[in-house]
Formats: sequence, C-alpha cells, structure tokens
Amino acid sequence: MTAPLLVVHPGPSRLITLTSGRLLTAVQDAIAARGEAHVALTGGSMGSAVVAALTDHPANDAVDWSRVHFWWGDERYLPAGDPDRNDTQNDDAGLRSLTTTSEKVHRVLGPDDVDSAEEAARRYEEELRTHGNGTFDVVLLGVGPDGHVASLFPGHPMQQDTSGIAVAVHDSPKPPPTRVTLTAQCLSRSRQVWFIVSGQDKAGAVAKGVADAPAEQSSTVLVRGQERTVWLVDEAAASGVGPVSG
Repeated sequence: MTAPLLVVHPGPSRLITLTSGRLLTAVQDAIAARGEAHVALTGGSMGSAVVAALTDHPANDAVDWSRVHFWWGDERYLPAGDPDRNDTQNDDAGLRSLTTTSEKVHRVLGPDDVDSAEEAARRYEEELRTHGNGTFDVVLLGVGPDGHVASLFPGHPMQQDTSGIAVAVHDSPKPPPTRVTLTAQCLSRSRQVWFIVSGQDKAGAVAKGVADAPAEQSSTVLVRGQERTVWLVDEAAASGVGPVSG
C-alpha cells in the first residue's frame, strides 16, 4: 500500500467535475483489464453530486455500464426508497438512468425485506463473496467532521471489527442509529480508496486524516487502497493541512 496522496481543487464544483472524470477513467481501465468494474459509492451531498456529474459527463457513453457493479460502503437500515438511504439519494442523483442492469446494483436490504440489520449484513456479505469477494476497483468515501467513514465511527465498538466483510451497527452517534457497514478490512481490499471532502466544516477531519491521527480520532487511518489512496478535497476542506501542491 502506498502513502495517501492529497489533491486540492479550487472549489466544490471543480472537485465534483474532476472526480467524476477520474472515476470514468478508473472504471474504463478496470473493464479493459478485468472485463468488469466494481465501484462502492457513498451517500450524502458529495456522493450524490459525483453521481449526478457522472451521468452528465460527455464521455460517460464510452463506458459499457452493463459491466459495472455498484455497491455501497454503508447503508442506513431503512426501508427501500427511504430518502435517507444512500442508494435512494444516488438513484435520485441519476444512478437509475446510468445503468439499467439492476442485478449489477447491489443494495443492502432494509427492514421491509429482512428482520434485522445483522441479517441484512449477512446477506450483503454473501452477495459480496459471490461477486469478487468484496474486492473493489474504487471505493468512494465521504468523511464526517468527527472523522467517520462509511459507518465506522471513532470510538464506536464496531469501528475496528474484523469479524467479516459487512457488519451491523447499532447506536450510531449519527442518526439513524441502525446501519450496515463494510468493515475497514473489506474497504481496504479496494485497489483505490478515494476520500472526497468539501467544506470548511471538514477541515479538521481532513487535517487529522492526512496526518494519520490515531483511530480514536479518525477512521480514515484504518482504510487504505491496495494501489492508491487519494484525498480529493477542495481548498476549504484542505485549509487546516498547510501548504500543499495539488
């Protein structure tokens, strides 16, 4: 694993535009090398903005999207279609129009389909093992002001769980309290890990993450790509890091 690279963009719009282009290239490279691509998406405003930019990108028709598997690094244990689910947010941003191959879009089951978050995690892990054993070409991750990624919260008992690929999270410090998340061990099987961060309110989290702060301060230290780990940030988010080139 290589040391993380920090790439600073002039503002959030440029960050989103260039990240979508970067993702198109990574997906196309994965398809050329292995016949298909596996991408783990993220929710929130930045994750959905990247999906929207991807669907609007003038070169997106160069990719055979039927060869792309979409996953999520974590999901809120809520019924299908709930607006607080990461997959719903990404669907609304344009994912449904990007790919019509529904069996390649791998969703975490909610309480309308299974009886517990543990069962949802078990089923998601089973699907991951069936399709590439949880190895991704690219994992997109937002970073919270508290330093969490996916649903791996600093100080939470499940943060450093290594019992499997996917696990249930209860009593999340951020609502909703019940979630399903990939473990740091699974996320680190990705060829590339991208932390995508925008805004002054995330400056402290970026500074700690780039400095490899202890896990009790930032979960980012637990997640590294096999080939590349990149912090894709705007100037506001990078303001606590100090002079950098990017």
